[in-house]
Amino acid sequence: MRRSEVEQLARQLLAGKISLAEFTQQVAQPEIADLGEAQVDIDRATRCGFPEVVYAPGKTVAVMEKIFQALLEKGMEVLATRVSPEQADQLLSRFPQGRYNDIGRVLRIPPARPLEKSAASQGRVVVVTAGTTDLPVAEEARETALWTGAEVLLIQDVGVAGPHRLLAHLDTLRSADCIVVVAGMEGALPSVVGGHVACPVIAVPTSVGYGASFGGVAALLGMLNSCASNVVVVNIDAGFKAGYAAGLIAQNLARARAAAPSAGRSPTP
Repeated sequence: MRRSEVEQLARQLLAGKISLAEFTQQVAQPEIADLGEAQVDIDRATRCGFPEVVYAPGKTVAVMEKIFQALLEKGMEVLATRVSPEQADQLLSRFPQGRYNDIGRVLRIPPARPLEKSAASQGRVVVVTAGTTDLPVAEEARETALWTGAEVLLIQDVGVAGPHRLLAHLDTLRSADCIVVVAGMEGALPSVVGGHVACPVIAVPTSVGYGASFGGVAALLGMLNSCASNVVVVNIDAGFKAGYAAGLIAQNLARARAAAPSAGRSPTP
């Protein structure tokens, strides 16, 4: 339940329009939008920081329309991942205010009346790709982190075959609250990045590489065995998971800085 809704109920309680039992029941009751084909968790943002996200594969456009409408009516921005171009075409005709990233296959739709948010960004996330073929996964991570409210910077094509390319971006990397590193092949880039920064590095192995990469398994194992202590790993091609976790980290750090301004991040170059 949104804060504004709780406040409205509290005013009704103080005015004697509802009983204490009615107030308690409504506030404590988790809100679920029963759409028949789907049960939308309206209270997800209250519990977990961000609203429910829609995974598009296997869903009809009609079902997604219902889910989107349920979220939008509550002032939540829709985030749908792995949306096909065909699904996106139909959905955008119904929700013309939406934006589709055809590289990352991500659809975002802002509500007409968004939830109250701070005017400042919710922290900073930097997304790094080893190669241009990693860009679809990186774009999924970038769009997800943007949806969380974070400021997001993208650094492309700085893999370990040309390590000097990364050095030009060290100031940007060191200004981040969290870094997402997307790499296939042998998956070495997150360890290199981790050795340069004092923030969490979320490694995303991609299914990019030749036969012995085993569809991203080689990169996954390499990242799991990273000697950089600040590197953690998500699943193969899991750009959404990395972007979500990075946004959550950045949001919590932004809140901590707002509560204690003297503990701010180093100035941005």
